[in-house]
Amino acid sequence: MARSPRRRFRRSRRLGLALLLLIVGLTIVAYLPPGNLTASVPPPRYGGPSLNWLRVSHGQIVDGSGRKVLLRGFNVDALVSYPKNPPAPLDEMDATLMQRAGFDVVRLGIDWAQLEPVRGRFDQAYLDRVASAVAMLNRHGLYVVLDMHFRLGWSSRFGYSGAPGWATIDAPNWNPLPQYSWSPSLIPAAIASDLYFWLSSDWKADFYRAWQVVATRFKDNAGVAGYDIFNEAHPLPIPPRIFEKSYLWPMFKDAIEAIGAVDSNHLFFVEGILLLSLDTVVVPMKAPNLVYGTHLYEGSLIPPFFTGDPAFVRSRFRQRAKEAAEVPAPLWIGELGYDLTQKTAGAYADAALDEADDLGIGWAWWQWRDNRYWGIVDAGGQIVNMGALRHLARPFVIAATDGIHPGRGDGVHGALAIRVDRAHADQPIEIGWSALTLRGPTVTGTCVNSSHWDATTGRLTLKLDPGTGCQVSLRAT
Repeated sequence: MARSPRRRFRRSRRLGLALLLLIVGLTIVAYLPPGNLTASVPPPRYGGPSLNWLRVSHGQIVDGSGRKVLLRGFNVDALVSYPKNPPAPLDEMDATLMQRAGFDVVRLGIDWAQLEPVRGRFDQAYLDRVASAVAMLNRHGLYVVLDMHFRLGWSSRFGYSGAPGWATIDAPNWNPLPQYSWSPSLIPAAIASDLYFWLSSDWKADFYRAWQVVATRFKDNAGVAGYDIFNEAHPLPIPPRIFEKSYLWPMFKDAIEAIGAVDSNHLFFVEGILLLSLDTVVVPMKAPNLVYGTHLYEGSLIPPFFTGDPAFVRSRFRQRAKEAAEVPAPLWIGELGYDLTQKTAGAYADAALDEADDLGIGWAWWQWRDNRYWGIVDAGGQIVNMGALRHLARPFVIAATDGIHPGRGDGVHGALAIRVDRAHADQPIEIGWSALTLRGPTVTGTCVNSSHWDATTGRLTLKLDPGTGCQVSLRAT
């Protein structure tokens, strides 16, 4: 017998009320203040001299002598798997060029899919490839941040780097818009797999074990700056805010504890969400050597696109700095980049790196070796964008004690001003100065005791007279 209109109305009203209560409940949960998390990690156990090890102290990344260290360089994806578009290789010449250009870090993508192709079995040959790349970069004075690299689409099974094929859900593998690079994120099986990772515990446990294998290999290597735990997590279909508070930050806590159980010597890099221009809800977390290594693509890949006005870029940097302060942790921009064929590329790079200089933070540009749109060097190893490199390879203070205050570097003309307080500690200042794009520096300043310029390493070292302050000026000769 058909239901009466009144009964259908009552039923739809009850469903509507239930849906309303669910929405209200989720909204309340989303906007409740986040709690606090603590990751318990044993103290460091350095296997040798501690001078080169990086750690976090008083909100800054510092070396063993207590000098603040800025990590600036490039992303390299030579070791991740893009089945439809294999990445460019990495060789000795790449490391030489980055070093001579004055940089001091590479964010090196690694791939869970290649690390653990069969569940519970780790590929030592792949780890050897990672170790070989790390050793090569270290020989050229470049720290390495190991980045467990996920892209939209969850797994290499769906076209990009990330989880192994066994860590995927058996669901429709249909790509509705295959012509777009971000289209794997629309594959139902990829969405289901990503969601299962966040909602369950078993794949996360596998993920932590994979990180432990990596950390066991590199725990005694001071040339590894640290571990970037999970690249570019996005919330959907879990609502933003709920995702960060209930899933993202708890995952970071558990991962840090798992990695720290075998290696407490390195930095732990955590990231915010990457979903258009949505801000990340931060759950304050106590953990040693924690760095907020989030990404920034607003104005570049994410609209509103850059038109020459630096105000929007400045506001996004300031938002990232606010989030880092809420963690609390030093800020490092693990990825930023721009289509280098655009006429506004140089102005965008200048605007972004001006903000990084003003905030006193490091960054890793996306990326070093790629096509002419995004790369400085092409797949054949030839420099294809020296003009862009001039903007990126601006002089900067790599390592210095308190009392040293650098201004904005100028990579196009070759200039850097540094204010030195009288109370500066008696430690050398190390400066990255590009031997590829600039002439050697002329140093002036009444408190400078000596200077040493090494064009083969792109390093300028200053020694200052103790107890004296001055304005130091560096200019290309």
